[in-house]
Amino acid sequence: MVERRTGRGVRGGRGVPGGHGPAFVGVRDAAHLTDLQVLRRLGASLKGLPEVEAERRLVLFGPNSLPAAGLGGGWWPGWWGAARDRYTVILAALAAVALAIDADLTAGSLAVLVVLSCLLRWADQRRIDRASRATREFSGGTATVLRRGGSGRTPRAREVPAEDLVPGDMVRLVTGDLVPADVLLVRSAGLMVTQAGLTGESHPVAKAAQPAPARRPAGVGRSVLADPRLCFRGSSVTAGSATALVLATGSDTFLGIACRTGRTARRATAVDRTTRAVAVLLIRLTLIALTGAVIVLALAGRDPWTVFPFCVAVAVGLTPEMLPVVVSAALAGARGGLRRRMVIVRRLSAVHDLGAVDVVCLDKTGTLTRDRLTVAAAVDPSGRPDRQAVVWAALSSAVSTHLGDPPVLDGIDQALLEAAGSRGGGSAVGAGNGDPELGDWLGELVFPFDPVRRCASVVVGDPRRPGRRVLILKGAVREVLDRCTRVQDGAGERLLDGAGRAAAAAVADRLTTDGLRVVAVGLAEVGARAARPGDAGVREDDLMLLGFVGLREEPDPTAEAALAELREQGIELKVITGDQARTAVHACADRGVRAGRVVVGHEVDGLDDAGLARLAGAATVFAECTPVHKARIVRALRAAGHTVAYLGDGANDAAALRAADVGVCPRGAVEAARVDADVLLGGRGIAAVSHAVAAGRRAVLNINTYLRITVACSVGNVIAMIVSGAVLPFLPMLPAQVLVQNVCFDAAQLTVAFDRPALRCGGGRVASLDGRRLGREAVLVGLINAVADLVTLAVLAHLAHRTGSGAGPGGVSFLRGGWFTENLLTQAATVHVLRGWTAGPRERDRAGWPVRVAVGFLVAAGLLLPLSPVATVLGLGPLTAGCYLAVVPVVAAYTAALLAVRALARRRAAAARPWTR
Repeated sequence: MVERRTGRGVRGGRGVPGGHGPAFVGVRDAAHLTDLQVLRRLGASLKGLPEVEAERRLVLFGPNSLPAAGLGGGWWPGWWGAARDRYTVILAALAAVALAIDADLTAGSLAVLVVLSCLLRWADQRRIDRASRATREFSGGTATVLRRGGSGRTPRAREVPAEDLVPGDMVRLVTGDLVPADVLLVRSAGLMVTQAGLTGESHPVAKAAQPAPARRPAGVGRSVLADPRLCFRGSSVTAGSATALVLATGSDTFLGIACRTGRTARRATAVDRTTRAVAVLLIRLTLIALTGAVIVLALAGRDPWTVFPFCVAVAVGLTPEMLPVVVSAALAGARGGLRRRMVIVRRLSAVHDLGAVDVVCLDKTGTLTRDRLTVAAAVDPSGRPDRQAVVWAALSSAVSTHLGDPPVLDGIDQALLEAAGSRGGGSAVGAGNGDPELGDWLGELVFPFDPVRRCASVVVGDPRRPGRRVLILKGAVREVLDRCTRVQDGAGERLLDGAGRAAAAAVADRLTTDGLRVVAVGLAEVGARAARPGDAGVREDDLMLLGFVGLREEPDPTAEAALAELREQGIELKVITGDQARTAVHACADRGVRAGRVVVGHEVDGLDDAGLARLAGAATVFAECTPVHKARIVRALRAAGHTVAYLGDGANDAAALRAADVGVCPRGAVEAARVDADVLLGGRGIAAVSHAVAAGRRAVLNINTYLRITVACSVGNVIAMIVSGAVLPFLPMLPAQVLVQNVCFDAAQLTVAFDRPALRCGGGRVASLDGRRLGREAVLVGLINAVADLVTLAVLAHLAHRTGSGAGPGGVSFLRGGWFTENLLTQAATVHVLRGWTAGPRERDRAGWPVRVAVGFLVAAGLLLPLSPVATVLGLGPLTAGCYLAVVPVVAAYTAALLAVRALARRRAAAARPWTR
């Protein structure tokens, strides 16, 4: 039975007409089968599939593409996702409560805010989804496939879209090609493949068509990615050529499985923890306010049935009704700024998670280093600096470039030519010993890198001595040393005995210890005729060792400054890589990262979750890590209370990207990483992460500032309302006055979403929100606010009594007008002081112009509204000069108290977690 591939999964279908249908052969099965067995199971041939058969299989197996996971659906799923926001649910519940107690005005305003918040989130998420779809690069391109057209049996090679490949196709791979599917090699010549996106190993690996290995029990042996017969989608060919049989396409590839694995409900992230803390805090404060209002008013002799609606209204007044709007505005504003920097945020709440990050985990390749090699050392066999090995190795690379098919440089050739001062023929090698220019040497034969020999060689003609032909061999140290019988160094040419061979190997080992990739270079004169290594004219067993070339991945010049900026923001760095420990340590040292203790992957296997959490917190570099190791380390850091961002670009990073609070993916990453990432960077450098974290921190600091302001003022107003309701025979404020005051205050608080607060704050993890700390701060500031309100109420009552108005209509309107003014003035002071709550003790943190305008607006409204014609409509009495003289000192004392409390909070935060690490 043939499996029919559909958009919703796999289901049974009809077999292919004309015999047995193709059976699905996974890479793990193919690793233990011969080529002939795989061909039979797939119903394929070395001559390729007929066109008609390929079309049928395309229908059966589906296109060779990965699903665009993570993107939003239609308008209804997007709207439902926006409505499920916790803040929005709280507001909707309070609107229902307000409606139940006949507070229609409050219920209506809350309903409008709920709809507005959902609309903002839905519209912004739609823009995010469109931008994400626009940035999905089609990495398949085209592929060279062997197909048989019509009734002809002669295969014809042609280019087809990679999406049209099907299991059973025969494809050709050459240098520079992307591997379009999971394939089994049937023929190969010097094939080298880079599969860093799958394994994390930055160096190319050798692949070759070989007989099937002996059958092994499941789970025994190395990963299937290490099988030399198999190449995988997501890797690229750096050298050589091959003909391969397509085993799996689309979602059935190793890369596709990595995309699907673990795609269940997403983990709870920093934003979920924050919203849960805020929700719990609001519920607690509401219940306390409701209970306190009932008790106080009952003790004052009020009828419980008449005061209960008032108590519920007081409790509802604790709710920060503008919270969803402020959150959406702050996050959307930060996302827009990131988009202008070519950073796409695929989940709006990921902006919040970026702001809360205190640990960044990253790979070495593509972040600390570029995907490019440079020559770091060139020595003779005795270890003395000598450019001779670089010159001859560069000549070998130049000849390989000119005579190779196709003429494509790999990373080592590129580095050697640049080190020798040339990219091709015609330029001087600069050896300084009279050697001719590269272009003068006549390349005759090229023997490309062979994964069995682990060497590459060329034969060149000497322009100074016609008839002289030289073999240049470069490759792995041990393989070149085994072919050398002589050595040339500063002491001249001599035989290479056992002691000399050991000394030369020690020189190479020292270079390897320094984190370098070492290439050995040998030289020999050859005969007049040659066809391939091993012929009588070309002998590779009697060479002269010239020396060693050490290559290192080129450091990213922007990485050091970006890492320093992240450390200044109080962020810890963890390097998690599949490379060897020595390579990772030297890459970190080059970028100013102190490695400290280095943890190797096998150490992770021997630890439980608690032990790994302790080790992960103390270590900085984790080397030789598998995808499982990476995900476990990230989860351990999160279990220890950290908010983690993971920067990865390979399929081997997919599990860690999902495990982190926020997954970050650089440009050029493989599909498996892109579909699991929350943030897509426009550049590869870690500097983009620093900018993204800074933007997220500003957004979260603004959200926290709004919460601190609104909850503190609400607590103060509730306390003042309960006390005044118990001692006054009338309401201290009419509903219209409360509405106008709330509109003015909400408009002022909305500007906090567009503020630019200081990021270097004394608390270290500046953007994290602690519900308990927020509650303590809100209660403390609320008590000060309530004292100011009650003092103002007592002063105004005394002034009204002195003027003779007392509890009459004139006195009531006078008292309401004075209290209205004082409330707006104290709210203006609260906005101005509390927005700089988290700044450092000696740091100047000036409010942005929107906040300054809002504070001025509140002050103007408080001073002028009681004097305007609107005052009569609102029921506000005219204020006298004595009233202003009484209110201003209270507001000044309130502001001084807030400044003192803020200074104390800053000092305590700085002492608890010093900023400098």
